This record gives sequence, C-alpha cells and structure tokens, in this order.
Amino acid sequence: MKTVARTALGFVVAAAGATAVSLAASPSAGAAPAVCPALPGQTSSMASCSAESGPTGLALAITDNGGKATSEANNFAGPAAIALGPGATVTMTGDRAGLAIGIAGPGAEVVVDGKNGPTCKGGPAFAGDFQTFKGCRS
Repeated sequence: MKTVARTALGFVVAAAGATAVSLAASPSAGAAPAVCPALPGQTSSMASCSAESGPTGLALAITDNGGKATSEANNFAGPAAIALGPGATVTMTGDRAGLAIGIAGPGAEVVVDGKNGPTCKGGPAFAGDFQTFKGCRS
C-alpha cells in the first residue's frame, strides 16, 4: 500500500512540475503566466494568484490567460492550484499533512478544502487530494 501511495504522490508532483515548466517555457500570447509560490511562513500574491503558507506548509498558485488561483497551506500540507484560461478558478486549502493538486481549464471551478473530497465543476478540471485520498474530474 505504501508503494502505491508513493507512486501516486510521485505522479502528482511530476504533473504539477511539468505544468509549471510548460507554462514558463511557452507563455500565452497575451501575457506570461503568474506564479505565486510560498515557502513556510511566506505569502505571495499577484493580480490573479495568491499563496499563503503557515510555518510548516508549502503553497503554490499558477495562473494563465485569465484564470484565478489561491492556495493556503498549514500542518505539513502542500497544495498546488493551477488555473488556465478565462473563468478558470482553483481554491486550495491544505489543513492536513499531504499534497494536493487542482487544475482547472476555461470555465471550470475546483475546490479542495482539505477536509472533504475535492469538487470539480464547469469546464475541464482535475483534482487529487492526498489529505483525504479523494479526487474529482469534470
């Protein structure tokens, strides 16, 4: 069981990293992506993204082409919010130890609260939450 969880965790981290690298390597024609990282005890914000981390969390929010993302982390949580396209919104809260990722495309909404399972609605979206061991897609 631990091997399966570690492998899945590796895929989540790899997906978040690949998305961030691809956004940085090929920004949209309108503007470069907004990246808001927050190491333990830090906050980072821009017009379309914000990340806030408590003393033991890591938070990341990335937006591009009109998306809006927020990420808050505490208690050894590591949520990553990625919103790509007009009307895309991702709201991530990390309250328990574990990684979480939420990716929303145009018109989609993803919410991860760290206590209940994630919700995905609207356009194309995906979320995986190792705090609750649940996920969603739309």
